[in-house]
Amino acid sequence: MENKIGSINYRELLNKYKMVLVLICMVIIMSIVSEHFLTSQNIINIIRQISINAILAIGATFVIITGGIDLSQGSVLAVSGVIAASFIKHGYASIFIAAITGILVSCLLGFINGLTIANFKVPPFVVTLAMMTIARGIAYVYTDGRPIVDLDKRFLVLGQGSLGFLPYPIIVMIIVAVLAAIILYMTKFGRYVFSIGGNIQAARVSGINTNRIIVLVYTLSGLLAGLAGVMLASRINTGQPQAGQSYEMDAIAAAVIGGTSLSGGVGTIAGTLVGAIIIGVINNSLNLLNVSQYYQLIVKGIVIAVAVIIDVKSQKKF
Repeated sequence: MENKIGSINYRELLNKYKMVLVLICMVIIMSIVSEHFLTSQNIINIIRQISINAILAIGATFVIITGGIDLSQGSVLAVSGVIAASFIKHGYASIFIAAITGILVSCLLGFINGLTIANFKVPPFVVTLAMMTIARGIAYVYTDGRPIVDLDKRFLVLGQGSLGFLPYPIIVMIIVAVLAAIILYMTKFGRYVFSIGGNIQAARVSGINTNRIIVLVYTLSGLLAGLAGVMLASRINTGQPQAGQSYEMDAIAAAVIGGTSLSGGVGTIAGTLVGAIIIGVINNSLNLLNVSQYYQLIVKGIVIAVAVIIDVKSQKKF
């Protein structure tokens, strides 16, 4: 009996940390293949580059845990970036107010997603696909299809500055991850999110206001997309209406690779961060190996497919 129990615990432990082991193996292999990979500068660059995707992926994690999906994050990110950039460029508001305005507009778009899904019972895929197109159109109309450039240098601190050796985007990512973990694991809201993903009918019967939670989850996703949009505009010194294209796919991939189940009810913030780092390591490794960007898309697609297969197999097995 003890051997059996020990075997089960070992298997469960392996299943729980399988992606961490994958990441460790990737790091070991790349450190052997490329002498430039395991340097402090490159590691910092990887984490800085994945910071925006990680923030989006945290929002996606909340949504996916409820059994939903958000395909509009990339377009919502663009809306936030161009609004903040235009306010700064034309002197409509201070840098802080401009950034907050962009984030609030993104919150509103996320709120509309949640309200439509919760009240009209339209599938999240359809609603957020429509919002993806609408928000992208808003970004193009707002800017007349032209990027907003030459922003106030003080605005660039968020995306390009650092505190000591640690870039601000990484600091923001860490703060967002810690707050998200607290909300998800230590509050009633977090427990309700898991309950809805596990069984929405049972959640309703138990007295949970499922519509309210769904609206809040998509609003949170919009808020984080807005924050990511402001950070990206600051990093590239441009409010770009084309920004964020396909970013939602990387965010969903990071969440799923990190163990968030597309069936809902399962997911962790730490796992999502691991997933985002894995994608970042893949991108960085392929760049170091001078692999064409076109092939990089193929590799990322394969990684996503494998992650989903593992997720499905794990659900059946455990």
